[in-house]
Order: sequence, then C-alpha cells, then structure tokens
Amino acid sequence: MESYKYVFQISGIKNRDKKRVLVQGIQQLGGKYIGGSVYQSASTHLIIPQVLSSEKFLAACAAGKWVLTPNYVLDSVKHGSWLAEGPYEISISTSTASSFYPVRQWREKVASGRLTGAFQDWSVLLMVQEPTRWAMFKRLLRAGRAKVYHCPPPSYASLTHVMAKPITEDSKSHDAPCYPVSHIVQHLFGSNYLDIYNITESPPVEKKKVSFVDFSKLETDLRDYVIKQEARPRLCFLEFLGYHDPYRPQFQATETDFTNVGTMIECGLFTEALDSIRSTVFPGLLPPAAYLVSLLDYAQQGNATSVFLGNLQQVMNNLLVTNPPWLASSRVKKYFSQVLQCPRCKTGMWPFLETAISYCLSSEATCHLLPGPALPALLHFHSDLLAFCLKLFQGELHNVTTRDFVLPEGTGVSQSSASGSLLYGTFWTIWERTTLLSRAVKQFLKHLILAAEDHDERDNKQTPFLRDTLLDLLSVLVEFWCQQHLRLNQSVVEKGLKDLSEHFALISQGVSPVALASLVSRIRSTRLKLAMAEATLTNLCCRNGCTVGDEPLSLKKMVMSYLPALESLAQSPPSDHIRTGPTSHSCSSQGTSCSTQNSLVTETNPEKENIPRGLNRVNAAGETLLHRACKRNQVETVLQILALPGTDVNVKDYAGWTPLHEACNHGSSACVEALLRHRPAPVLNNQVGGVSPLHDALLNGHMDIAKMLLEHAGAVLLQQTDGNGRTALDLVSTTSQREELLRSAHVRDSTPRKQVTEVLNLPLLEAGSSLLAHLIFSYQRERGLPSRVQPGDKPHSLGYRLVRAVEEHSLQRVTLGWSDQRAVRLVGDAEMLLELCRGRCLGQVSTAVKECKGENTMCLMAILEELKCRGEALRADL
Repeated sequence: MESYKYVFQISGIKNRDKKRVLVQGIQQLGGKYIGGSVYQSASTHLIIPQVLSSEKFLAACAAGKWVLTPNYVLDSVKHGSWLAEGPYEISISTSTASSFYPVRQWREKVASGRLTGAFQDWSVLLMVQEPTRWAMFKRLLRAGRAKVYHCPPPSYASLTHVMAKPITEDSKSHDAPCYPVSHIVQHLFGSNYLDIYNITESPPVEKKKVSFVDFSKLETDLRDYVIKQEARPRLCFLEFLGYHDPYRPQFQATETDFTNVGTMIECGLFTEALDSIRSTVFPGLLPPAAYLVSLLDYAQQGNATSVFLGNLQQVMNNLLVTNPPWLASSRVKKYFSQVLQCPRCKTGMWPFLETAISYCLSSEATCHLLPGPALPALLHFHSDLLAFCLKLFQGELHNVTTRDFVLPEGTGVSQSSASGSLLYGTFWTIWERTTLLSRAVKQFLKHLILAAEDHDERDNKQTPFLRDTLLDLLSVLVEFWCQQHLRLNQSVVEKGLKDLSEHFALISQGVSPVALASLVSRIRSTRLKLAMAEATLTNLCCRNGCTVGDEPLSLKKMVMSYLPALESLAQSPPSDHIRTGPTSHSCSSQGTSCSTQNSLVTETNPEKENIPRGLNRVNAAGETLLHRACKRNQVETVLQILALPGTDVNVKDYAGWTPLHEACNHGSSACVEALLRHRPAPVLNNQVGGVSPLHDALLNGHMDIAKMLLEHAGAVLLQQTDGNGRTALDLVSTTSQREELLRSAHVRDSTPRKQVTEVLNLPLLEAGSSLLAHLIFSYQRERGLPSRVQPGDKPHSLGYRLVRAVEEHSLQRVTLGWSDQRAVRLVGDAEMLLELCRGRCLGQVSTAVKECKGENTMCLMAILEELKCRGEALRADL
C-alpha cells in the first residue's frame, strides 16, 4: 500500500465548495484526504478554520499532529509544493491579548520523542453512560496514547484515572482519582482552558449568551413531547360524545313475537315484513338477523321501491342508534356481523362493502350478479349502506380513542377488546393484524383509485359522495389500526403507513396528478395525509425525471429536495393523460424507488409478446430478472425490461442491492449506460453496508463505469463516504486515476444549468405544489416544533430551550450522543426554520415557480413565507 507523508483530515468547514477546493488541492500536491466524522490516527495534518470543540481537534492536539488553517493548503497549491507548516499553525487570542497556540506544546514534545502522546502512561477507566459518547472519549484518550478500560476493569489493570459522566458514587469507589471528562480538556490546555472554553462555547465578548441548556434533558423532554403528539387522537366525532338512546334507557329489552315477520318474508310480502320490524327496534331488542338479511337481499335485486329502500335504511340506522355495537356485548357485535354481509355469499363484511362500492362504480367485479345498468334508487341505497358502515366504524374508533363511556354494571362489555371489533374483522384476518396493508385494504385502495378516476373523467353526481365516503373510511381504518399498534411498537406503525402510502402511489400511476392531489387534500387524518402526500409527491417527481433522497421526512428535506423538484415538474413537457392500467407493486424502503412484486403490465397490454420470460420471478436472493441481466451484461434484456410501463429501475433484492449496484459490481458498462438513460433515472446514492454504486465500481476496478457515474451526477458523488469513512477518491491508488475521476465530475458540474423562465406544464406544477403544501401543513400538525408560550414562561419552555440551543450551537453539538432520532429530527427542524428566516434556502426556487400565478403554487409560496416569519419570531424571542 502506498504511504503518504501528508495525510489530511478536515473539520469545521461546512461549505461544500470550499471543502471540495481543499480536497482537490491536497490531492493535486500528492497528499491524501481521509473523510469521515471521527478522528483517524493515520492522519498527519488537520485543517480547521478556527479552534473547535470537536473530536478531531482535541484528538489531533493529544496526538501531537499539525493543526493548520485552510490557507496552508491554498497557499501550497499556489506555490506548487508543500510549504512549511509553522506560519499556518492554528492560534487564538487569549484574554491577555497575546496569541496562544493550543497544539504546539504537545506537537513539539511528540516530535522530539519526549512523549508519545498527551496522555502517555495514563490508565483510564472510562465510565460514560451513552455508548456513542463513550466511543468518542475512548478515541480521544487513545489518540494521546492512554490505555482505556470498560467497567469493570480487568484485574491486571493499574488505574491512574477514572473519567466519569456523570460522576456517581460507583465511579468514586475505584482505587484511582475520579475526574469529570472535562479534565481531558483541562489537561490539554492548562491555564488556557477557560480561553478555549469561551472560544468553543460562545463568543468571549458576549459571555452572557453562553447557553446553559442541558442537552441530555432536552432530548428527554423532546422525546416526551413526540410521544405525546403521536398518541393524541386525530379524528374526533362530536356526534358520539355523550352518546345515548334518545328514546329509552339503554339495554331495556322487550319481548316481541317475530313469527309473523318470518311468514311474511316466506310469502314475498317484504314491504309488510319491513313495516312490522320498523316498530320493534328498541335498545336490547334485535330482530332476527336472518330476516334483515332477506330484506337486504330483496333490496339488492332491484325490484324494491324507493320507499322500501328508504325504510330499510331507516331501520338499519335505528338499530345502530339503539344498539351501538361498540357499547354492547359480543352478542350484539356478532349480530351486526351476521347482518352486514353479502346475503348471497355470506362470507363476511368486506364482500358486503365491496359489493356496495362496486355497484356505485358501475363495476362488474361483485361476488354475484346485480341488476344493471345501475339503477338510481339502488345507487343511492348502496351509498347509504356505505355511509352506515362508516358511521359504525367511526363509533368504534371514537370508543377506543377516548374511553369516555361509563358502561352499566353487569353488561359484560369490555372496552379493551378492540381486536374483536367489526372494523378489525372487516379489513384484517387473524394473520394480518400486524400489517396495515392487508388484502382487503389493498382491494379497498383499488376501489378508491377507481372512484378518483371516475370523478376525474366523468360527470357523475354520485361519485364525489362515494369518493369522500371512501376517503373517510380509509382515515378511520388507518387511525384505528395505528391507535392499537402505537402502544406496542412505533416502528410497526411507521412501516405500516409507509407500505400503504407507497402501494397507493404505485397503483395510482394511471390517475392524473391533478386528481391525485385533490384526493390527498381531502384526507381527514393528518397522519395518513402526511404519508400519502409524501409518497405521491415522491412518485410524481420520480416519474418526471427528478429523484429525491431516501432520508426520513424532515423540514430540511421538504425545502432542499421537494421544493427544487417543482422546477422539474414545471418544465415537464405537457402530454395527454394516458392510462396504463393498474400495476401490482409494493414500494421498497427507498423514497425514490418502488419494488415490483407481481406483474409490470396488465393482461390488456397489447405488447405481451415482448415481455421477457421470467420477468416476475425472483430467485432465492430476491433478485429480479433485471438484477440478473445486469450481472450478466445482457443489455438487450435490460432495454426490453426498461421499456415496459411501470418498471422500477431501483428494485432491490433481499440484501438491498439494486440493478445499478449489480451492473457496477460486475463491470456491465452497457447496462449502466442503459440504466442512466432511463427516466426516471436510478438513484445513485443508495448504499448497502456503506457501499454505493460508485464505491462498488471502484472497489472492483471498473474505472470506466465510475467515470460514467460521475459524468452523470457530478462531484456530489465524491463527497459520499463508505462505512470506513472513505470517499471514492480514497479507493484509487494513483494520482492519474484521481485526476480522471475529478475531470469526469467536472464535466457534469461545468455544464451550465438552464435558467427556467417559464412554466411549461402548469397542471403538473399545480399538482406538485398542492401536494407539497399539504405535506408541510400535515408535517407541522403531526411532527411540528413546540409552540411559543407566554413571555413569563419563556425561559422554561421546551420551544425556547430548543431554539436557543440550535441558535448557539451546531446540530452535531446539541445532538451528540442522542439515541432518539425523533428528538434529533426536531433539532434539525428548528435549525432549518432559522435558516429559512435568514433567507438562505428559498433561493432553491426558480423565478418562474416563484412568480407562477397558479392558485396552489401561490398558496405554497405563502406557506413558505409564513415559515420564514415564524423563524424570525423565534429568533426575536431569544
């Protein structure tokens, strides 16, 4: 392996362009750059803009390395060779107006051989509770040549120090002096410790602004805030508050003889039978289920009058009012499950619902034949049945959400028995309870999409009501499922919402973006709307040649990724809306990719003969035909697959590898070229075990592919590090190879970006703006920052402490050692809000989009301006 005299790390330089110039300069002069966020013992020089309280700076000081300003590299490049380091050594101005070189004393001692490190001969028992912080302090101590032990230490260890955070009685019980971890900094800088503290913590001239926010307590409080936000009820139904029978006390049973009703039904006297039942609906009294099933069967045949259908609907509603199943015993629930099923098939409540939905959509996909064409009276009746079921499910959701009911003693009703509810039994089998995306839910989503298409393409007065009813049903069933699983496992809820929303985004690709945006906007559950808006917007961007990252949703992602993507939507060429037919997919874990599981085209596709054999089969490793073709460089098969509608270029095998990974790994240059030309383009920053496609190509010696990737994406790929902190440039061994890679990246970066001056596709831009506006709105409702408080409570409020911490310290400093990613996200959101108010982010929006007069786009710009004002208000409070 080639040895280097000049091995650099960089810390404290966040500007990517400045950092790229430094890295290129280091490599130009024959030095080596080591990336990553932690200190590497192989480094010889550290470049920092000023004294930092970072691991790299403290470790370099302890190890006696050169710590220099960025001008050392810049001036050396101008000179054409490495200059002497001395004039560029980092220094600070102390309180005595003299210069202090914090690293020099240790560097000179190590260079002269007097010491091997600042902590030579130290034998340290490190007692830090947080694993991440423990690892950081271990690296720091070992950089200064200390021996570091876990607790309890081995019997042979002769301890000289005990370093603890926090200091406890246990840490004081060992046979060695106990120090706080701040003793490390005191030892390194001696009498200048306070000057270092002031520089790294806050400006010395404004010591009153030193933050005393307890970061550990801040994480705990933010976590509690998030948990409280997640557990709150989303859907409230005022009509169920204090719900009771307005006519008689509940559970008052009356003996009634229904023999004559059965005889009337047998004789075909359905109207008379219904009249008899109408007068016998009381609390605790239920007509035989078989009679109501017969009446429902008669109603569905199309021979009943409008009066009969209206009376039957009234009977059903009275049953729900007088005998609500969510307040009754299991006998009443069983009764409703017997009534609310297809009178012919009798296979459960879902076929009953599906029949009503299909009839309203004029679809033939019902479990048995129904009269057609659709009769207006019967259409209205089936719509009322759906509304009836919605009311029933709303009652069950309200019951498990609020628990406000006081049940009479001796009724045998258990409020905790949500798993036995009618809603659960309708949409989930026993084996599907842990997944939101059950078979019935998938079928329900297909009907919802058909309702959206029907409303978009035809003037059907019944369709808007059907669409809104289905959306309300979806919100209720999602909230019910989430409410039950949130107490058990938050990750299960997140995965369930992600699976459902991405599945919806994929099977709705034949629906116009305008109709999809309208559909998402009408979702009542903000939790569901958030997931659906993100998945739909991501899919919309992907279909129009603009990829977004796969990181979790945050305010930063919305501003830095989705907002610039609107420009691509605005520039997409207008095209006629052509329905390609629903496809059977389920989304992968990547935000920009969708994993094909079943067919990529429907049976109605006239190009069936062009479908490659084995397209829908995966092998034991989860590899699709596209994976296998890329491994074998079968470019004709790859092109054939990519030409099919609905092909997912980012499909993953069971290990997470994409076809692009396989092509890069096996040197399939022609397949890489075909994948890069595909629209939407493949995601280039996917990593598996820290290995990206670019890393994969270089690790296997495929320079031609690496240059192809860089010419496609630019130098941004060179900034990505693998699991060992290595960039792509670290994986090549010669200067000429590094120069080739840099030239390839420069080809892409030097291409002038076309200035967008007009909107070419206003409907698509409006759809994207609507989705992003609802995404921001739902995000604020679901995961928003703590609200502002009255001035008297300000110093103790969570929002004030959060914003103050972010204003005075970096995100990395505040969240160092935090384990709860939800709390970390809130800190990132606060930082992004402050960046918005400084006006540093809205430049991501093109002038054409900013000045667009579309209603949704103007609304989105107003929302962004409101966020900016909110950030300014938070800063003004500090």
